[in-house]
Amino acid sequence: MHDRMVGSDWQRARLGKIFKNLKGVDVIYIRNTQVQDPNFLYLTGFTSGLFEGTKLIATRKKTWLITSPLEYETALAQRPEGMKVIQYGGGAKSEKMLVSRLIRGKRVGANLSFLPFTYLKSIKEEFGARGVVDISNAMLGARLIKDESEIGKIRKAVKVTKRAMIEIQKYFKEGITELELAARFDFIQMSLGASGPSFKTIVCFGKNAAFPHHSPDNTRLKRGQFVLIDAGAVVDGYCSDITRTFMFKGASERQKEMFEVVKEAQLRAIAEMAPDKDGNQIYKNAKDFIDNAKGGKYMGRFIHSLGHSLGIEVHDGARLGGERTILASGMVMTVEPGIYVNGFGGVRIEDDVLITRRGIEIL
Repeated sequence: MHDRMVGSDWQRARLGKIFKNLKGVDVIYIRNTQVQDPNFLYLTGFTSGLFEGTKLIATRKKTWLITSPLEYETALAQRPEGMKVIQYGGGAKSEKMLVSRLIRGKRVGANLSFLPFTYLKSIKEEFGARGVVDISNAMLGARLIKDESEIGKIRKAVKVTKRAMIEIQKYFKEGITELELAARFDFIQMSLGASGPSFKTIVCFGKNAAFPHHSPDNTRLKRGQFVLIDAGAVVDGYCSDITRTFMFKGASERQKEMFEVVKEAQLRAIAEMAPDKDGNQIYKNAKDFIDNAKGGKYMGRFIHSLGHSLGIEVHDGARLGGERTILASGMVMTVEPGIYVNGFGGVRIEDDVLITRRGIEIL
């Protein structure tokens, strides 16, 4: 088997970031199940193909992909320079032999937050690894800091979702259901270049907007109601996550007030963001602002974190609130304060923010 050096600069850089945070690991082993491990995309760049059961094996300098005849040509067409693509054709025995040659006797790093226990056992018992180390945190840590290619893909996804938020307003009409509007939103995003939604699109009318994760149903739109849409697109394997709250055909003073408080909380939070700032403190400041706004009438109505990191996954490894997250250049975070009043409705406004050396950029 002839091995080549990893020739792709971006792949070499990503492997370097991962191994930098690992001790005593000789080789990384990524195994897809019926779904892809998100780290498979991170280390291959593949945006086409299912690759069920495919194995990715990497050292600091070399990388191999072991896949079935079903996906072999798809892999060859997309592989980064230097990746060795190996096709197994003799069933499970052939596949086992190929994997064993690469990891036998080595300490293997695996994403144990993804890999089922039965597959974990096979690393040692079938392939002869000397030991298995959980590298899930190292993988997430590496993915937190995006390179220029990743940022470019997130920009595209954000552009699609923002454009869809403008286009969807053409379909606001009395009697349309939440389900119908959600389906229309997904169609618009895909017509603009998305490969699909980054999560199940949330559409809430009226009182339903008081529930942050309401699932769209057959509720019909009426005059004077909130229309809250929380949605994202996948473009080239990377996600966006945007929320907008509209008022349909007129807004009450109470609705306007809620919107203004949430918008001010978001602007204040974004203004605080910069490298080396503590995301948990920014969340606390936003919560304090909402709790004390308008004489405290919205005390306790902001009921979730301020945001989260964004990338290959919608929730990509860190949060603003509930944990200490030190912001750094290259992170992409959502900022999404909200106010929720049971029996009346809710307001949430969310944007995706890139941390740079100079400060922040709203994507």
